[in-house]
Amino acid sequence: MLKLGERTINFPFVLAPMAGITNAPFRRLMREMGAGVVVSELISAAGIEYGGRKTHELCKYFDQERPVGLQIFGETPEHLEKAALYLERLGADFVDINMGCPVPKIVSKGGGAAMLRDPSKLYATLSRLKNAIRIPLTIKIRTGWDACSLNAVEVVHAAAEAGVSWVAIHGRTRAQGYEGSADWDFIAEVKNKSPIPIIGNGDILTAEGAIHRLRTSGCDGVMIGRGALRNPFIFVEIQNLLGKNNTTEHTYWSLIERHLELLRECYVDFYLGVQLRKFLTWYSAGMEGASALRKTLYSFENSDQGTAEVLRVAREFFDRPGLRKQSSYLNEAFLQGGHG
Repeated sequence: MLKLGERTINFPFVLAPMAGITNAPFRRLMREMGAGVVVSELISAAGIEYGGRKTHELCKYFDQERPVGLQIFGETPEHLEKAALYLERLGADFVDINMGCPVPKIVSKGGGAAMLRDPSKLYATLSRLKNAIRIPLTIKIRTGWDACSLNAVEVVHAAAEAGVSWVAIHGRTRAQGYEGSADWDFIAEVKNKSPIPIIGNGDILTAEGAIHRLRTSGCDGVMIGRGALRNPFIFVEIQNLLGKNNTTEHTYWSLIERHLELLRECYVDFYLGVQLRKFLTWYSAGMEGASALRKTLYSFENSDQGTAEVLRVAREFFDRPGLRKQSSYLNEAFLQGGHG
């Protein structure tokens, strides 16, 4: 059973934090599509400390997203503590610490996956944070730094002793990045030895796959990242398969129209155009004619007129009968960024 403080999460399928992706509009959209919990893209603790406007924009959320976690990263306990307190004051349901990001500019300073290398130091940091805030604290990790240091079990026990509510584990090492396959056998092994809830993450591309991993790994929940971009209907499809929902079938165009409404609440002009093109590109990936669509979308300016043209072209593409992904698409490399 997946617990978040005193709250029980009845639908334990979670939207993973992804940089540049899980902003407030997309989180709201995925909650409407059925996600049980959503988590923000990673936010710099130092950025919160020094008052960067863009960083503070990342901390914004809407009540419709709840339960929503805000994820931070950083290399110093002081910055992490101040950031966690700030997010608590904002009213976040929980604070998540990023300990899985493999990007060099983050790990080189001691943040992200670099925090896995010293569990005793990690325990001290997590204890400090847990003692500072009243809301739940969670962490997202990898299986280890590399194949020679698969220390997720040790990290999980340190987290449990510090009072962490759950640990989400991406089934790759930092050295792997996004290459190879997620090791769900290892995730299951960690879950079997864990005193606190474990959420498994990695290579969840279909609703059937998500349910299969939940049942066979023994995990308390499953976290879905890039799979929600491959298929933005994945959460509602899981609900339907589990008999928890009897909604009518959604179409890509109706979803895009709703996403646009949510984007307009947060972005205008240039940034609205950037966000719209970005998600249209991901939604169309794997469809016949997607490459030509991408070229057309990026031929327009980021302006009101350009956005109108983007929508005209997008409707012609997405609002057509028989629209579907190509069967081979799930085996293709996709979105190697989006770390979180």
